[in-house]
Amino acid sequence: MRITISGSPGSGTTSLGKVLAERYNLRYLSAGEVFRGLAKEHDMDLASFGKLAEENPEIDLKIDARQKEIGEASDDIILEGRLAGWMVENADLKLLLYASPGCRSERIAERENISPEEAYQQTIDREASEASRYMEYYEIDISDDSPYDLVINSETFDQAAVVALAEAAIAVVLNRLKKE
Repeated sequence: MRITISGSPGSGTTSLGKVLAERYNLRYLSAGEVFRGLAKEHDMDLASFGKLAEENPEIDLKIDARQKEIGEASDDIILEGRLAGWMVENADLKLLLYASPGCRSERIAERENISPEEAYQQTIDREASEASRYMEYYEIDISDDSPYDLVINSETFDQAAVVALAEAAIAVVLNRLKKE
């Protein structure tokens, strides 16, 4: 089974992806972790690294191409990233998580050990940067949720409920795959 999980920074995609990968014994690949790792390697915060990525398209193109290649060639994998649902066309299930910018900023502030105000500004800047790059590189409007099979509001539902909703969708997909 091939599952993609997408959502804005702080929406809970990484948490969901890791839980589902463990429960279903699937490989887990995260574009966000790759991006954060590259930012750290360059000794830059995410907003600054996003600006660098704007000037150096090969950063995004490398991450996205690698995720697409692995995702489309692999079985039993969860791919998590902003564009995963767009890039992995042969996914069996495409999930999108949503939460408001305020909620996501609080989560990011806690994760990154920064102030909520700083997290909010970095989040807004990063999202604007990403939206611009995705449109320029791929003609993808990141606000369009049409590629996704299920959109889950991770602000309304706690992590356990988000996992339960995703698992319900997985059960439907597994049932369908058994019949094929």
